[in-house]
Amino acid sequence: MSPRIALLGFSIECNRFAPPATRAHFTSRCYLEGEAIVTDARSPAPRALAEMPGFVADMDAAGPWQPVPILLAMAEPNGPVEAGFFAEMMATWRRGLEAAKGQVDGVYCVMHGAGLTTEDTDPEGTIQAMIREILGDIPVICSYDLHANVSDRMVAMTDAFIGYRTNPHLDMRERGAESAQLMRRLLAGERFHRVFRRLPIVAPTVSMLTAQGPYAEVIDLGQDLAGKDARIANVSVMGGFAYGDTPFNGMAVIVTATDRAAAEALADKVAHAAWDRRHRFVAHLTPLDEAVRRAKESPVPLAFADVADNPGGGGRGNTVWILEAFHKAGVQDALIGMMLDAPLAVEAHGLGVGARFTARFNRDMAADDPFSKHFEVEAVVRAVSDGNVTGRRGIYAGTAMTLGRTVCLQIGGLSVVVVEGRAQCADPAFFEHLGLDIAKARAVVVKSRGHFRGGFDEFFRHEQIVEVDCPGLTSPILTRFDWKHMPRPVLPIDKEATWP
Repeated sequence: MSPRIALLGFSIECNRFAPPATRAHFTSRCYLEGEAIVTDARSPAPRALAEMPGFVADMDAAGPWQPVPILLAMAEPNGPVEAGFFAEMMATWRRGLEAAKGQVDGVYCVMHGAGLTTEDTDPEGTIQAMIREILGDIPVICSYDLHANVSDRMVAMTDAFIGYRTNPHLDMRERGAESAQLMRRLLAGERFHRVFRRLPIVAPTVSMLTAQGPYAEVIDLGQDLAGKDARIANVSVMGGFAYGDTPFNGMAVIVTATDRAAAEALADKVAHAAWDRRHRFVAHLTPLDEAVRRAKESPVPLAFADVADNPGGGGRGNTVWILEAFHKAGVQDALIGMMLDAPLAVEAHGLGVGARFTARFNRDMAADDPFSKHFEVEAVVRAVSDGNVTGRRGIYAGTAMTLGRTVCLQIGGLSVVVVEGRAQCADPAFFEHLGLDIAKARAVVVKSRGHFRGGFDEFFRHEQIVEVDCPGLTSPILTRFDWKHMPRPVLPIDKEATWP
């Protein structure tokens, strides 16, 4: 008999210091109900990120099955989700689950793990608890972003905990497929134990790359140990997301296995490896004036990451510190993307290619907003688009993206991409669809923390990337934030922290 699997998801990374996320943030990115979830997953350019397409494709390849899709809601990282809208989504999930009661054999959930609402610090745990309340003891598998802040409920309420292994996130489809494979094992009668270790390490975002560095070493160790023991089904090392400011902040190790003792031993080894590297989880940023000098003098092209204003971490994507400094210094042959400024994008789009005008950045933002400094400069509209782009590389590869009205403004030697809709600049297509040639640029500025590395690696090696220290809602200098909920002490915010 074909297994019937309920499909649902809630995926948003929430920065407690950013403005609340609304229904519009989800509907403009990916809000799919019922059969639209499966249709999208099987399409050549899905709106959903790759976990659900990966799960559906693997289940399709394995044989007959019956998807029971309910609601998949995804948004770009933002502030906490408005509680009223989250309640509406909870009602939709509840109706779907109650209709499926006694009719489904398992549940697959696409989660992020660093969600918040304006009233709930653990919405993923809330969703998972509802699934158990309604459906009882049937196989439930959840996949999570490696930036998840892991609560006890998130581990207890799932049969297999599947976290990303790559940062930039390049393995989402594989983790969806892995979830399908473990689902079939559960349906065949296997049972898994989960073991959970949390450490008092809240790592700066720039210290959690998986190509090199301490986080990469810990993840690689977990995978190496898992590969030597058939009892281990999955090892997930979750770096966490500092800006969620939750009681669950802290690097976490979760092992899923058929044998509890094996899971306990492996979780301890991996957690100790992370603790042994605790003093390496720090941010090393380049001051803005040094970044300007390097943009003008470097003998090789450089990529400059505006890590403190990363829309992929809840940043608004509108700070002008690098733009203003590069323009004042006369930096030439530079691309800057993407500035989120809907009024400016709409105005320039309406003026059309070739128009000369005074570009007023952040005109509608309060003058006393610490991160939304106003900036006026003469500009020429170089190119326009409707902002409908299919990602080419990295996290957005093959994903249909909607940037809204999009323009390229020529400001002196700078080609600046301005968008109406919000997304981090993680894919070369965001420049290329406007006719901009990245290979000919001497400097490329991206409002992204790390995902651009998976998209722009064909142009810039690790040694050609400069992470710039500027103000913003996603600054990796964590002592600049007023933490309210995070367990203390934690490294590197506090000088001393202990772990038993």
